[in-house]
Amino acid sequence: MNVTRVRIGALLATGVLAAGLAGCAASNTASGTNQSGGSTAAGTGTVTIYAAASLKTTFTKIASEFEAANPDTKVMLNFAGSSDLVTQITQGAPADVVASADTRNMAKLSDAKLIDGTASNFATNVLEIAVPPANPASISSFADLAKPGVKVVVCAPQVPCGSATETVEKATGTTLKPVSEESSVSDVLGKVTSGEADAGLVYVTDVRNAGDKVKGIPFSESDKAVNTYPIATVGSSKNKELAKAFIAMVTGSEGRKVLSDAGFGTP
Repeated sequence: MNVTRVRIGALLATGVLAAGLAGCAASNTASGTNQSGGSTAAGTGTVTIYAAASLKTTFTKIASEFEAANPDTKVMLNFAGSSDLVTQITQGAPADVVASADTRNMAKLSDAKLIDGTASNFATNVLEIAVPPANPASISSFADLAKPGVKVVVCAPQVPCGSATETVEKATGTTLKPVSEESSVSDVLGKVTSGEADAGLVYVTDVRNAGDKVKGIPFSESDKAVNTYPIATVGSSKNKELAKAFIAMVTGSEGRKVLSDAGFGTP
């Protein structure tokens, strides 16, 4: 027993020395970040991320960077409307991290004690009108969406982009009569890009990511409904260390750059 203790003490001393030398080399693998704010090795295994549909492009890129920084890890991504994510996790879906497009849906998980601690807000987003490149209905304002004959598509009320749409409607006294209500912002965009709708209410980031497939119509009233995005570790996570490391990348300098480049604002 005494020999074992001596060996453990020697190993700990060696570890402390190694950590000190690593610190001099400007890195800190224990925390998952280095002194410049970049990520380093965070462990091994698979981490499963459940994220709002509007995060698909950015989180796919962040996941790629996370895997590159952690060669022995695999990031599994699941994207859906935030309300659908809540339903899936409530029903026991094997998620390690959840990122919502609003605080309301995250609060449902928190109230049900399905996340660890307090969620971290990491981005903001606002609505923008997406129309086909030729803009066949000549949309130039939010009020134009209520004109007779305009085929507008929105998110369902329980989805963050749908809730934001309702907020803008109330603030402006405009009542929309959508031809369909979708379960995610990506579904709304799909209706516009396929030509099934004259216009759709999506996020600024979705319009930017769509490139020349759609034309974006900004409107000043969008500031009436700013969505804040929170992220948290799921309480039932099987790999909480990797979950925390992924969240650290999202909320750190690398993640902030990816999100900013995509058009997201800071919380």
